[in-house]
Amino acid sequence: MRLLHTSDWHLGRAFHRVNMLGAQAEFIGHLTATVRERDVDAVVVSGDVYDRAVPPLAAVELFDDALHRLAGLGVPTVMISGNHDSARRLGVGAGLIDRAGIHLRTEPSACGTPVVLRDDFGEVAFYGLPYLEPALVKDEFAVERTGHEAVLAAAMDRVRADLATRPPGTRSVVLAHAFVTGGEPSDSERDITVGGVAAVPAGVFEGVDYAALGHLHGSQAINPRVRYSGSPLPYSFSETDHRKTMWLVDLGADGTVEAERVDCPVPRPLGRIRGRLDDLLADPGLVRHEEAWVEATLTDPVRPAEPMARLTERFPHTLSLVFEPERAPDDPEVSYARRLAGRSDRQIAEDFVAHVRGAGPDPGERTVLQDAFDAVRADDTVREVAR
Repeated sequence: MRLLHTSDWHLGRAFHRVNMLGAQAEFIGHLTATVRERDVDAVVVSGDVYDRAVPPLAAVELFDDALHRLAGLGVPTVMISGNHDSARRLGVGAGLIDRAGIHLRTEPSACGTPVVLRDDFGEVAFYGLPYLEPALVKDEFAVERTGHEAVLAAAMDRVRADLATRPPGTRSVVLAHAFVTGGEPSDSERDITVGGVAAVPAGVFEGVDYAALGHLHGSQAINPRVRYSGSPLPYSFSETDHRKTMWLVDLGADGTVEAERVDCPVPRPLGRIRGRLDDLLADPGLVRHEEAWVEATLTDPVRPAEPMARLTERFPHTLSLVFEPERAPDDPEVSYARRLAGRSDRQIAEDFVAHVRGAGPDPGERTVLQDAFDAVRADDTVREVAR
């Protein structure tokens, strides 16, 4: 069975101030053309269809167009909700849409109920594991700890239990939206670190033939059977070196996996340039960035006059301007933001406790902090969906 694995469309999202809806529509056209031209048997979409819980109307219309195109091809599609989606909104009408061969899986309680497709070699069971917010699903999965690993492991226990009841030789595919150990993140994924340890080991997916992952925006293979498709378009300059693709996966009669990357259309290349303004404007080696979307980091000791206007004369598609003046590491002017870069909210809170008290929190206090962040996160999720 030939699968096309994609995820993280983020319909409705902009790239800095650039509206990406046209590029997203071009991707949908490319996706359906690939399904037709490469004889795809099933499409899997591993979450973050939309960029936010209440998407703009234009994004909803594009999603509707995508569903009609996929249904018109007669190729089954299995799709889950991600952490950016409203699972309840995305799942509206799932029962009716199911009849058109578009299988939306947004309910955590249905993790162990597969979509079963057939090929010449027998059945393939597709299990959809939507994004599982630990604080909201711990009761559903009867787990004591509210970490991502605990709830995902419990969901996979249901998958394996159902798979054990299937005829011998049944192959299996799991769709999941999570941060799996070994994956390379970028700046454009919404943080899911609160709620216990964010990363889950790839071993959680033991016992299935292929795990089609979503959440991380870089296409990558954790191992031959566990892969991220990545986002089809860039959504931050941290993705400058990404090759935006989908996975074309051939699932053999015995469950073997062969995968090929299928490139996605590139609306415009990304470029990151760094240095003093006069040097950037004169450097002949930067010609390749003159038609790119550019993030410029200026290192001038003193902020130059009209830097954006001067930059756009040479680099007309400059979208981001960052100032990092050249200073010694011990200079007191080194920004607070730079000192906090790469630290999680909980680490920052623990640092604050250490600063005001002279000692960091003990294990019990760390638990209290984690519970507080869990509660805020769960409340934010509920409020966002209810808007």
